[in-house]
Amino acid sequence: MTKSLHKKILDDVHSKIVTGEWPAGHRIPFETDLAKHYGCSRMTVNKALSQLSRAGLLERNKKWGTFVKEPQTLSAALEISDIRKEVEDAGKTYSYTLLSDTIRASTDREAQQLDLSRSDPVRDITCLHFADSEPFCLEERIINVGIVPGLKEISFDSVSPGLWMLRNIPWNIAEHQIHALAADGTIAEMLQVPDCYPCLVVERKTRQNEGFVTIARLFYPGDKHRLVASFTPTGAG
Repeated sequence: MTKSLHKKILDDVHSKIVTGEWPAGHRIPFETDLAKHYGCSRMTVNKALSQLSRAGLLERNKKWGTFVKEPQTLSAALEISDIRKEVEDAGKTYSYTLLSDTIRASTDREAQQLDLSRSDPVRDITCLHFADSEPFCLEERIINVGIVPGLKEISFDSVSPGLWMLRNIPWNIAEHQIHALAADGTIAEMLQVPDCYPCLVVERKTRQNEGFVTIARLFYPGDKHRLVASFTPTGAG
């Protein structure tokens, strides 16, 4: 079937935009020039460009012409969740075990991540969260001792460090990295899954005005967790 002129103009302009031939901010030819190029009326060109404008690809200005619009990006808001609440919201019984808890000098990497001086003290905690007595999440956490008042005296025997910090330590920025991991060794053993079992890893770093507070790595068996984030379009327009 022969493509209509409207469809041909639409497809041609769309292709030039998405391939980058016409980058963001590029002023496209005037309607009269496009009409002459395609051998059609200006109304036909206007109809196609208006459709692309409504789709968010073009920005039209009566004085200056029509430009390729800056693409929208998505800004994701991922909440810092209470693992206990996650389990209980799923209708399961929550429990928690503290596996290790030490105060030691920071490593070079930790000092860099938390913006510390080499060998500044950190609290190194590993714990396991359960849902109906089955491993739900393995938590590895490093806390900046110097920024959390009284941290050395806090016991995490019965309450997880993540929950305690949610309740007691204010923060204003959280950075998340999320990736997949084939569990092996200690991680597979702790989560009671076979070697190479797919897991979801959430790495989180939080800070307050005074500096970075904590780094956490949360390991979930891939079939036992899902992430929910809200997205807001940002950018031009």
